[in-house]
Amino acid sequence: MIGIIDYGSGNLRSVSNALRREGAEVSLIGSPRQLETVQAVVLPGVGAFGDCVRNLRERDLWDALRLWIESGRRFLGICLGYQVLFESSEETPGAAGFGFFRGSVRRFKENGLKVPHMGWNTLSLTPPANPLWRGLPADPSVFFVHSYFPVPEDASIVTSRATYGETFAASVAKDNVAAVQFHPEKSQDVGLTILRNFVASVS
Repeated sequence: MIGIIDYGSGNLRSVSNALRREGAEVSLIGSPRQLETVQAVVLPGVGAFGDCVRNLRERDLWDALRLWIESGRRFLGICLGYQVLFESSEETPGAAGFGFFRGSVRRFKENGLKVPHMGWNTLSLTPPANPLWRGLPADPSVFFVHSYFPVPEDASIVTSRATYGETFAASVAKDNVAAVQFHPEKSQDVGLTILRNFVASVS
């Protein structure tokens, strides 16, 4: 059973449907007690960094998710669910993220480009191979919708990069935690392959 965190926003239906398509049982998690019923957690997200932090705290999910991550259980962050794993964001000064990864979230410099970065872009996968990438083609294309991106202090956690005016960390992984800036549920076969690999990793 995979739990999808429901904090009042996020693309829950499409993430749920994509995971079910890849063979997962899925449950929406809106309270800490419900975490006891699942083996892995997905934190999706659309919206603002500060709103995400506030809503998770209001539902008593913030500390519960921190304990979940620190206990070594499987976690996948998507888009905003990736960004809140870091310490802070330019989008909401003063709002602290989980700080599981050191680094901050920054806004794209426009430099003649439209922000948000919206649409398909190519990933440059970084060695060593991430298990979530198993079965992907070289230079896979995925779907992004974001104005901000994390800048990890530790380059060794970066599992892929993409370029939109500037090159940024499109995904990271460490131990039990993986997170992506793009939307696998909107990335057709490539995204479904990534979600299939995540489902397969859950024991």
